[in-house]
Amino acid sequence: MQRIADTHIHIWDFSKADYAWLKGNTSLLNRVYAIDEIETERQALGITAGILVQAANNFEDTDWMLQVATHTPWIAGIVGWLPLTDPDATLKALQLKYGKENYFKGVRHLIHDEQDPRWLLQPAVLQSLGILAEHDIPFDVVGILPAHIETALVVAEKIPGLRMVFDHLNQPPVATGEKFGRWGDLIKQAAQHSGFYMKISGLGLTTGKGAGWTAADIAPYIDFSLMHFGTERCFCGGDWPVALLADSYTNSWSRYLDVLTGRLNQEELDKVVYANASRFYSF
Repeated sequence: MQRIADTHIHIWDFSKADYAWLKGNTSLLNRVYAIDEIETERQALGITAGILVQAANNFEDTDWMLQVATHTPWIAGIVGWLPLTDPDATLKALQLKYGKENYFKGVRHLIHDEQDPRWLLQPAVLQSLGILAEHDIPFDVVGILPAHIETALVVAEKIPGLRMVFDHLNQPPVATGEKFGRWGDLIKQAAQHSGFYMKISGLGLTTGKGAGWTAADIAPYIDFSLMHFGTERCFCGGDWPVALLADSYTNSWSRYLDVLTGRLNQEELDKVVYANASRFYSF
């Protein structure tokens, strides 16, 4: 049986944590989302492992994900949040709590919501990222601009031991059809650093087509990522429920799998849909 890991799933509950970015949001995202909502689709798709990813820059969101992971057998771990602007607090949180949690597999901060795309280059944040590297905890880069890739490249130079993954391929220019512009130049640079990985996720939204997007729309950007990162440093995520803004959970995953199965042999496919994620997030 093909093992499949979904490394990008969100849950949120307004009674458990504060989600600043959802305040005033008028889309379908502005409600509680619980993990059991995708159970039927998950089983039909054959997804065997999942990673919950932070949706708020606070401990409450992280603690809620940990609680859900503990009670959801197929969830293998979470990507939580730490106060990266305070290295002492970051280290303390790891030493006293999260470093002891089996489900705590990575860290993310909503850098795309920060006004400065170079947010990660603050001295205090760099010190905290160094602490993550020392504990072998990877970092999810949720970038949406070329400047976010540029910033991550500087981080990689300063902290070569830190493993990082570009969520949603860092917003490739799918909507414009550009092949591959500044995004491509920077992604090629990132590929030269062995600590960088690419997460094939959230691509439906990048097409700008709503539910009308197809596997053909995203295939060139997945091909480009595979060409430069190989089948050893790419893995996948469904980005539920954010991806619902573009189409269903099932259709998003089906299109990723359509692209990948048409290009990879069985050994390569297993790496991209499961083994690489298992190695990156240690599950």
